[in-house]
Amino acid sequence: MSPFSDFESLSLLLDTSLGRTLLIADPHIGFELSRGLRIKTGFEESLARFIVESGADALIILGDVKEPLGLSFRLKEMLLRFFSALKDVRIIVTKGNHDGRIEEVTGKFPNVEVREHLLLDGKLFLHGHTRLPKIEFEEAFLGHAHPAYTLESGGVARKVKVFARVNEFLVLPTVNPYIEGFDVREGIKLVPFLRKAREIELFLPEGLYLGRLEL
Repeated sequence: MSPFSDFESLSLLLDTSLGRTLLIADPHIGFELSRGLRIKTGFEESLARFIVESGADALIILGDVKEPLGLSFRLKEMLLRFFSALKDVRIIVTKGNHDGRIEEVTGKFPNVEVREHLLLDGKLFLHGHTRLPKIEFEEAFLGHAHPAYTLESGGVARKVKVFARVNEFLVLPTVNPYIEGFDVREGIKLVPFLRKAREIELFLPEGLYLGRLEL
């Protein structure tokens, strides 16, 4: 199995006017610092290698590039390592609720742009923690909810990450393999404009359709 298999299944590759565009959500770089882990996982370096080897012309990160709300010296080092490895890729970050002061790092890289949301080819890209912008779009991609679902088989339950669709909205799971995710029924409530959704469609990262889930 490829060491990048998790990243590949938890991301999307789209053809846009920017070229081959890789889409990821909620990397939460520096999660080790917030969760008391003393080990260095090298997550941000592995993710950067995957992005480079994907051959993408552009990268859209749907918010929460980083985990800690602040910007410590160690976290800044981790972010600088990540973005330095991606100097040849156009990057657009739709700012998330964890991304305070992120511009202090991204401002050093002319290929990186931070926005509240992005409208591209009729598609809307955003994090999902604020109200929906008042613009017209055909389809929207967001993160923030970290959707996951518990599958039961033979008396054994296992929690898996899922892609969740509510009408024209597709919610991506966190690309970070170290973060489990939230039960989708609770996670979807974190998105202000999806709180009143009555049902969602679930897809496994491998593309398998799990069906509709009533909320």
